[in-house]
This record gives sequence, structure tokens and C-alpha cells, in this order.
Amino acid sequence: MSLRVAVGAPFVSEGRDRLGEHEFVVALSLDRDWMSPDQAKRLIDVATGEGLLTREDGDLVATFDTEAVTVPEEFTPDESLFRERSAFETALDALVADGAERQDAVAAVNALQRDLGVTADVAAVLHARREGLTVDDAAAKAAEDL
Repeated sequence: MSLRVAVGAPFVSEGRDRLGEHEFVVALSLDRDWMSPDQAKRLIDVATGEGLLTREDGDLVATFDTEAVTVPEEFTPDESLFRERSAFETALDALVADGAERQDAVAAVNALQRDLGVTADVAAVLHARREGLTVDDAAAKAAEDL
């Protein structure tokens, strides 16, 4: 969950679940030297689209438990963070974050896709919901792509 780690890092450093956008950008670009300010702003857009951040009263608010985020010392975000993820990737990440083995989750999604004749995105959302997860953003993306 490198997206969650990258987004959570500024909140972990500050010990808060709410930061100003400027604070967030500075934490990622200057304090950690992980990315440029423009990339940090793009990360905000991606994280907001993924439901990891919301904007409230001019601040960024983490929608996940930032205290549960561990930032490995050797962690460096890669370029894939700056692109929006598919509904499949979003649902799969939610399953893995909930404790499922990635390989098992992919196998279950593939079986649903085959059995129901639906796209991988739809199958991933369905599997996540069957596992009791809320993946509304992924469901909306899957519906848009139909």
C-alpha cells in the first residue's frame, strides 16, 4: 500500500490527521525530498480520488487511521502513485489492507470474473463487498467504465 504510506507520512510526522495543503506539500517535497511540489499536489488529487483524503475547511483530512501507517526507513514513492488506479487495483488494495493474501484475492476475483462474465473491475468490487468492505469509490469507477 505505497499510496497509503506516501499519503500517511506527513500526518505521521506531524502526529495529526488534519493538515493544511501547503503543510502536506512541504512535508513530501522539502522535508522528505520524495517528490516535487507539483507531484505532491498531484498526489493530493489521486489520494482524494481514492478516498484517502478529503478537503474540509481548507485542510486535508486523512480518512484512514494514520496511526496504523508505518513508514519504512527505506521507503521511496514510485511514479505509479501519480496515476489514478483502476477499480480493480483499488478494491484489491482494500482486500489486502484488510488482511487477504494478494494472490488469493486475485484468484477469487478471477473466478468471479469467469463465472459471472463481468469485467475484472466489477468482479473485484463484488468480491470486496462480499468480504464486508466498503469500496464505494471503486464501485463508482467500475460503473463509469461500463
